[in-house]
Amino acid sequence: MTYNVDELNLLGVNVNIDRIGAIACLVGESPLWCARRALWYWVDIAARKVWRFDPATGAARAWQTDEMVACIALDDAGTLIAGMESGIFRLRLAEDGPSVDAERLAAPAESMAGMRFNDGRCDRQGRFWSGTMALDMTHAPALGKLYRYTAGQPLSAPLVDALVTQNGLAWSPDGRTMYLSDSHASRRVVWAFDYDTDSGTPSRQRVFVDMTQHPGRPDGAAIDVDGCYWTCANDAGQLHRFTPAGKLDRSIALPLAKPSMCSFGGAGMASMLVTSISAGAPAGDTLAGAVLMLDPGVAGMPERRFAGAA
Repeated sequence: MTYNVDELNLLGVNVNIDRIGAIACLVGESPLWCARRALWYWVDIAARKVWRFDPATGAARAWQTDEMVACIALDDAGTLIAGMESGIFRLRLAEDGPSVDAERLAAPAESMAGMRFNDGRCDRQGRFWSGTMALDMTHAPALGKLYRYTAGQPLSAPLVDALVTQNGLAWSPDGRTMYLSDSHASRRVVWAFDYDTDSGTPSRQRVFVDMTQHPGRPDGAAIDVDGCYWTCANDAGQLHRFTPAGKLDRSIALPLAKPSMCSFGGAGMASMLVTSISAGAPAGDTLAGAVLMLDPGVAGMPERRFAGAA
C-alpha cells in the first residue's frame, strides 16, 4: 500500500511511502541493504527475529534467534555480525528453515546481567561498533557503554560510557567524524566525535544536535552522500535530516508514531527503508510496527561490511 503524505519536508516535496507487506514488528530495528544479493535485512528485537525481504519478488521471511538480536552488519562471507544479549555474534541463517546458527565472537569483560546490546554498525574500515543498555529502564539507569569489535581481537574496553539508551551510530563519508545519540527522553541528544580511522578511536565529544529543540527522540540513523545525518524522530513520526554543521534542513512526516531506524539501499542507494515500533505506540496508530520504504530524494552511503573472515 502506498501513502502520499503532504507537506513532508521543508522543501515542500511530496514523498510516496510504501509499506512492506503486513509485517508488524514489536521493536523493528537495524535495517540493512545487501547490494550483492539485492536483499534487505532488519531485526525485531523483542520478538527475537531476523527478517529478510526480497524487493524483486516481494517475499519476506524470518529467522528465530535464542537471544534478542538488536543490530546487524554483513561480513565479507555474507553472514551477519550481530549485537545481542550476551555479546557480539556471527549469525548464519538457514536457507531451509527458520533456524539460526549463532557463534559468539566477543563479549564485554564486565557482566552483561540485566543488559543487552542495542544500536550498532561498522565504521568505514569494517570494525563493528555497538553499545549496551539496561533491560529495565524504569529509572533510566545510565549504565550503557559503547564498544568496538575488530576481527581477531577481544572486545575493546568501553570507548564511551554513562549512556542511557545508546543509539544513532553513523560515520561521515570520509570516516573522520563519528556520530552517536542517546535516544532516552531524559537525554535526546546527538553527539559528534573526531574519529581516528587508523586506530578506531573517537575523541573531542561535542553536541551535534540538541533534539530538545526538535520534535522526537533521536533513534537510529543513516548518512547520505552529502554527509548529512538522517535520524528517526521516535514518538514524533518523522525523519530529520541534519547537515554536517548540525542544521536541520529537511523533515519527512511518516504515517506512524515510532520510527526506529532508517537505512539507504536499492538501486543507486536511492531508497530508504524505515523500521518502527509497535510496543508502546499510541492508540490509533494503525501502522505501528510497520516496515516502510520511501524515496528520500538523495542517495545514501553504502554500509561497510565487517572486515573479518567467517
